[in-house]
Amino acid sequence: MRSRRVQILMALVLTALWGAGVYAAHANGHLRFLDRLEATLTDWRTQVRGVQRPPDLVTIVAIDDTVVKRGGSYPLPRADLARVVDTIVQFKPKVVAIDLLLVDRSAAIGDATLANTLATGPMVLAAAAIFPAASETVAPSSEGPLAVLPQAERFLLPLPAFADHAEVGVVNVATGQSGSPLSVPMLFRTADKVELSFPLRVAARALDKPLTIAPDHLRLGDRTVPTDSDFALPITYYGPRRTIRTVSAQSIFDGTLNRAVIENRIVVIGAAVAGGGDFYPTPFDSLMPGVEVVSTAITHLVAGDSVVRDRRVHIADALAAILLPMLLVGLLAWRRSALGVMAAAAVMLAWAGLNVFAFTHGIWLNAATTLAATVPPVAVFAGVQLWAGGRRTQYLAAKSRSLAQFQAPAVQDWLARDPNFLSKPVRQDAAVVFIDLSGFTALSERTDPDALQDMLKAFHALIDKTAVDCGGLITGFLGDGAMILFGLPRAMPDDAVRALKCAIDLHRGVEHWIASLPPAIGDQLGFKIGAHFGEIVASRLGESHQHITATGDTVNVASRLMEIAAQHDARLALSDTLLNTADFQGAPDGVLSGPLLTQVRGRSGVVTVWFWRDRDGPSQAAAKAEVMD
Repeated sequence: MRSRRVQILMALVLTALWGAGVYAAHANGHLRFLDRLEATLTDWRTQVRGVQRPPDLVTIVAIDDTVVKRGGSYPLPRADLARVVDTIVQFKPKVVAIDLLLVDRSAAIGDATLANTLATGPMVLAAAAIFPAASETVAPSSEGPLAVLPQAERFLLPLPAFADHAEVGVVNVATGQSGSPLSVPMLFRTADKVELSFPLRVAARALDKPLTIAPDHLRLGDRTVPTDSDFALPITYYGPRRTIRTVSAQSIFDGTLNRAVIENRIVVIGAAVAGGGDFYPTPFDSLMPGVEVVSTAITHLVAGDSVVRDRRVHIADALAAILLPMLLVGLLAWRRSALGVMAAAAVMLAWAGLNVFAFTHGIWLNAATTLAATVPPVAVFAGVQLWAGGRRTQYLAAKSRSLAQFQAPAVQDWLARDPNFLSKPVRQDAAVVFIDLSGFTALSERTDPDALQDMLKAFHALIDKTAVDCGGLITGFLGDGAMILFGLPRAMPDDAVRALKCAIDLHRGVEHWIASLPPAIGDQLGFKIGAHFGEIVASRLGESHQHITATGDTVNVASRLMEIAAQHDARLALSDTLLNTADFQGAPDGVLSGPLLTQVRGRSGVVTVWFWRDRDGPSQAAAKAEVMD
């Protein structure tokens, strides 16, 4: 037991170390394959949550296929873009955000027109961060909290003529391993400067709140922005494309734009042209325009409804990666059976349900890391348990087979059901049969030991088969004899009948066995049997090696009946009590002689004894051998 406890403790410690190692490795940028798994699980959780109605704060003015067909070219000419912006400004929006890169010069008159238009209202223009090898994943340096920001080689900014009349924000989004944007960085850096993201600029302008950059979080006015540890805003999608209110820029050219969808709202102008390249897969859409991804981030910032994945959530992730596998391993160790497996499965389902519930209520607990921390140690431990269980089953089967060699099947089954059977002595009625070979001691002095052992094995096998066939329990082989008990594991109405049958069958079986031996051996052997019925005391004797036995006057009388049989040239002596209890009326193939009233050595009073023999009596030589032993 102590060894098993140590093994379980070691398993729990190793499981905790594994979980901590997996979490630490992933948190430090390793095990990137878990990001793909997490992206897939996040898409699934988003679909489970279903489509949600977004806060009605943002209107997307899409430069879509209808606009391109009208103008005949893409990108939209600057003069046309100026017309779109001018119309929107006239409808008094909170802020106009242009999700288009205005980094190249075009026709001078068009650029001038657009520059003048940008000066007429609150504007935010898009910039782009250029990363080495087109990757936003960089090794963090040790330059303080901003070291975790994605570091760009440079920023691609709007033309000064446009930037002079607007604020500028970096429009890049971070895509996961699946290609779906799961977060939008709020801050970007180069070697010498830090820039705000496009959604953060728009939200700050729309809310007209001061922005504070703290070491581990952002604040818009008095409200904390729930960013990840790298100042990225986790996003979840409200639904498929156009879930956020979207109108075509063509309605401006047609003069059909509804003022209500613009006034006092955040307006984001962006491209939704098929083949334009600015599309991303999401849980609800294979292709969602980038302008709607950006608008989702803006809505999260303004409404404060983004999923939370901050330092406290990461602590919860770390605890789950350590404690969940330890709990499952503990449950499997607690019950090495279907109960333990069911308990572990219930805990795993509860964790999965809690994870989904938390996600649908705005808390993004990492599922992939917890699974990676849980599945391997639990699988290994379960495998070791199965292997150990198989070994234990083999051991118990071997032990059971070994036990079967020493105990009758009925007692063996009873001990399996009740290990405390006869731990306290029991007084009850039972039948006792004794058998002993005559002449065996003298024969053993001049017979080869191997031949003697073979002969004794055959004699014991005959007794064993006869006793088992009659439902008796051999409490022990006494060298060249045996004691057989009828009444265990519990007393039965036919105990005396079966004991009488066993005694007669032994008489016939041993007689035939002796007759089959070589004359030099068989002529020197005989046997005697005594059987009695009455009260016994059954118990288990011994400490580390126990055996079942019976004591009492009934046992003594049965043993002494063998002497009485030998004294009267008989082989089987039966007590009157046994015959009466068995209601024995004699048998046509046997001869019952008596009664004999005799005293039994070591007992006061007399016993009524009957002698039984086959109708063909034993040979004289066998009878002489009985007297000699």
